[in-house]
Amino acid sequence: MTRPFEPTIFELSRPGRRGLEMDDGAFPDVPKEIPTALQRHLDLELPEVSEPEVIRHFVRLSRANYHLDLGIYPLGSCTMKHNPRVNEHLARLPGFLAIHPLQPEETVQGALKLMKALEEALTAITGMDAATLQPAAGAQGELTALLMIRAYHTAQGNPRKIVLVPDSAHGTNPASTTLAGYESVSIPSTPEGLVDLAALKERLSEDVAALMITNPNTLGLFEVQIREIVEAVHQAGGLVYMDGANLNALLGYVRPGDVGVDAMHINLHKTFSTPHGGGGPGAGPVVVKAHLEPFLPVPRIVEDEDGILRFSFDAPQSIGKVLGFWGHFLVMVRAYAYVRRLGPEGLREVAENAVLNANYLFHLVKNLFEPASPLPPMHEFVVSLARLKKETGVRAIDVAKRLLDYGVYAPTVYFPLIVPEAFMVEPTETETRETLERYADVLKKVVQEAREQPELLKEAPHTTPVRRLNEAKASRELVVRE
Repeated sequence: MTRPFEPTIFELSRPGRRGLEMDDGAFPDVPKEIPTALQRHLDLELPEVSEPEVIRHFVRLSRANYHLDLGIYPLGSCTMKHNPRVNEHLARLPGFLAIHPLQPEETVQGALKLMKALEEALTAITGMDAATLQPAAGAQGELTALLMIRAYHTAQGNPRKIVLVPDSAHGTNPASTTLAGYESVSIPSTPEGLVDLAALKERLSEDVAALMITNPNTLGLFEVQIREIVEAVHQAGGLVYMDGANLNALLGYVRPGDVGVDAMHINLHKTFSTPHGGGGPGAGPVVVKAHLEPFLPVPRIVEDEDGILRFSFDAPQSIGKVLGFWGHFLVMVRAYAYVRRLGPEGLREVAENAVLNANYLFHLVKNLFEPASPLPPMHEFVVSLARLKKETGVRAIDVAKRLLDYGVYAPTVYFPLIVPEAFMVEPTETETRETLERYADVLKKVVQEAREQPELLKEAPHTTPVRRLNEAKASRELVVRE
């Protein structure tokens, strides 16, 4: 049964209701009168509601929206996994929570030490030489790396103009290429879903600045020819950027720097289990080899002769700042806590379980659909629902919407674009075997419904607070509440 819309907090408002009565003597040090210079004379229409009404309102809202604390959220390439609550506690410690980005360096030594240690941990994990924590998201990390690559080639006297992007790469890669002032040239995949090495070599020239590669790629496949790919690009004078959004599949097993990658970004809000979604905050640090270090954004964290950590802007070849301050610090706290708590063996186990869970779920559902590749997947897999659509008229989006009626969330749909009616599933390492089996059972039930009652799926979801939207119209004409 569909639940009714929740009233807004203003619709619940009634004149004279209060959620809190403050005792004048509770805070003796707080001035009773606001200084005239600080007063604002605004006619604010604030809601007047009781404390129980406020609590119930927001609890009802939280239950109306599907979220990770309710159940599995297997968005492919988005790594929506559980965020340990201990990390949330640490990010709320007063010494971290209450600092200001413009405080004198002497007063934030603990924060700088954490940032410096996180940089060192990320370079060790990836086999790189230096890092910047400044980028606020993965896409900004991509752009930052490309700007550094442009600065590197310019310093060599040949700025170049082309970036090669496999058709199995993340969707933001071509956009980042354009923003960095490059021309994006696509590289096709083989029938197995890997980068076509022969096609790559045909497109290499002295105009190619870099290759952007996602490994594992968006089909969830490890690029087994990565060494040959890197060598070919380097021989042509180009650099290799690796999209690190899928790093959780490689932890403890493969260090991108060891196979020749020159630069990559890391999604702290995916691999290292910090919250993301809903517009942020995120974090997309960039790690690089030594030849790109001079071009890292400023400021860099350095230690002076007295052992004091400071921000240094002394980097004449730097691309400059890419964020207003120093990065999303509390995201860094969460990520650092995660890395330190797990350690090398724990991070390796993350990769093992991520790959195991994806393969187990793939084994349970692969006969329902058409696998996008005959190769075994890593941390995620992609299947095509094209056959189901042809036989029943039910599309991938219909199956995705119907899953909501069973209390589970849908995977990524219609991506990667090279797979028709794509379903991109990433269960992550934090889900149990029982959860994966239930998810597979729900998928089997929905496929059966598609064959027996296709119209049921075409009108799904049926039990959510909001029924099916016109998504194209909603994207163009956003109406939060009528």
